[in-house]
Amino acid sequence: MQLLDGKYLSEKLKVEIAEAAAKILNETGRQPHLVAVLVGHDGGSETYVASKIKNCEKVGFKSTLVRFEDDVTEDELLLKVEELNADADIDGIIVQLPLPKHIDPEKVTERIDHRKDVDGFHPVNLGRMQRNLPSFIPATPYGITLMLKEYGIETAGKHCVVVGRSNIVGSPMSILMARNTTPGNCTVTICHSRTPDIKKFTLDADILIVAIGKKNFITADMVKDGVVVIDVGMNRETSALTKSGFKLYGDVDFDNVAPKASWITPVPGGVGLMTIIGLLKNTLASANKEVYN
Repeated sequence: MQLLDGKYLSEKLKVEIAEAAAKILNETGRQPHLVAVLVGHDGGSETYVASKIKNCEKVGFKSTLVRFEDDVTEDELLLKVEELNADADIDGIIVQLPLPKHIDPEKVTERIDHRKDVDGFHPVNLGRMQRNLPSFIPATPYGITLMLKEYGIETAGKHCVVVGRSNIVGSPMSILMARNTTPGNCTVTICHSRTPDIKKFTLDADILIVAIGKKNFITADMVKDGVVVIDVGMNRETSALTKSGFKLYGDVDFDNVAPKASWITPVPGGVGLMTIIGLLKNTLASANKEVYN
């Protein structure tokens, strides 16, 4: 078993991103600029946004945080998104999910200019991704493909099983792994909550990508020897044994599955760190006009 080490790889790639950002600053006098919109005070969202801003600063990006209270109206939020769309100094816009129940997240996502949609959730970007055209790829799937590529994991001709079908991870991940690209060219199976006998499919996986949001859902008896395991799960539980007061668990029973795997991501220290890289690389691509002129 070898670790797909997100901590090592993310630090390596941040150096490359910082060099590219410095080149933009030297040539144009401006920094890549990411704006994060945060509604309310959800603990997880606060943590995620703070991490994104911290990493922007680390690689030489300009970052702006726009905050609203929980009682902001949908119209007020949409008006702010349109204002950000019109600002030529902004390269990327993200609206942190989840949003309060009175705000339609799909309406907000679709209002973001697809040319600044560095989360990769806009229907235009998802459609272009499916057609293998230049697009902003959802950050977590993008980070996973970067990890597979950097570690030289062979994907062509392999059976990739994706557990979970969310629009954020599972669905776009399945498209990326099936595309005629590298990494890609897999035969892909998607499993989800309505799939009977998921074990039947996971046992046949050469590459298993798990994003179902259930602690230790994948157990050792559900995988074959030599499988490549990508654990997207981030299940947080309170713990008196850690300094932070909580402990993170993946969707995979790491201790028991790892001995059977050829490669596996840890939690924490795996996919979560690569998600930030996907976001930074999308923002950099936007600043360089690599996707849309």
